[in-house]
Amino acid sequence: MIDHQGAAPFSFDREAIEKRLASDGFFWIDLHRPTDDELDVIRETFGFHPLAVEDSEHFDQRPKLDPYDDFVFIVVYGAAPDEDGLVEVHCFYSERFLVTVHRDECPAFVEARRRYEHGSAHVQRGVTVLYRVIDALTDSFFPLLADFDDRIDQVEDQTFSNPNDESLQEIFAMKRLLVGVRKVITPQRDLFASLLTNVDELPGMTPEDERYFRDIYDHLIRISDLVDSYRDLLTSAMDVYLSSVSNRLNVVMKQLAVIATVFLPLSFVVGFFGQNFSWMVTHITGGWTFLLLGVGSEIVVLLAFIYLFKRRGWF
Repeated sequence: MIDHQGAAPFSFDREAIEKRLASDGFFWIDLHRPTDDELDVIRETFGFHPLAVEDSEHFDQRPKLDPYDDFVFIVVYGAAPDEDGLVEVHCFYSERFLVTVHRDECPAFVEARRRYEHGSAHVQRGVTVLYRVIDALTDSFFPLLADFDDRIDQVEDQTFSNPNDESLQEIFAMKRLLVGVRKVITPQRDLFASLLTNVDELPGMTPEDERYFRDIYDHLIRISDLVDSYRDLLTSAMDVYLSSVSNRLNVVMKQLAVIATVFLPLSFVVGFFGQNFSWMVTHITGGWTFLLLGVGSEIVVLLAFIYLFKRRGWF
């Protein structure tokens, strides 16, 4: 799909791209899951460096900015509604065009595309379009982290009230997602730090444009701080879960120990009266004697243990 000034998207082909390159206007090409033929058109029409095109064919890369002769290749990330919560976007940018390539769905581009199609001439400047695209990708993390905050609160409440295996699995799943977000946010933050300190440069960027990219850098710092805070909260929730499980185990072991302690003297009494001593055989003959010495002694021992346990606070 190709977005350009004030018009609807047009078909993706070599002739259309060459026509756009021959004009003076800036245009934006967004490729979602490009085919090999589309990548060949991009490679041959724009004359991109082979290393840059090779990078665009391999995803799961670290956020970076690689300058070439007349363009820069940028890898940035945003949030997406999929399993890992991330969308990786490869950008070929110059003052004449912006080409974005991604495999996952990218909801952040909906608003960026709307602003581009209906924006003023300032909005449609090359560096401004690049800012809008990266800003939309960066801001897409905030709704994801807001939902994450609510999920952490729910898991914490469940951990305190009824810790179970589902809570532990939820904690591990959220920690894995946070690790994935942190792996891309930290280098992406460093990327824009180098851009603001003039270690890296963007074609056509002015001091006024630098202020906009400083805003992106500020958002990335906030996202990085939120990720670290949520990771600490999940670690605390896991500690609470383990403590709760350990306390429950201690209570169960305490109850079992009390039961074993109560039955130990009862087993002794029963075993003692079960011996065939001649005195017992000749003297314990009536029912009342059996109840008094047999059953009565066991009840007395049981009551004595209950009194001792209550006095020591074990019940």
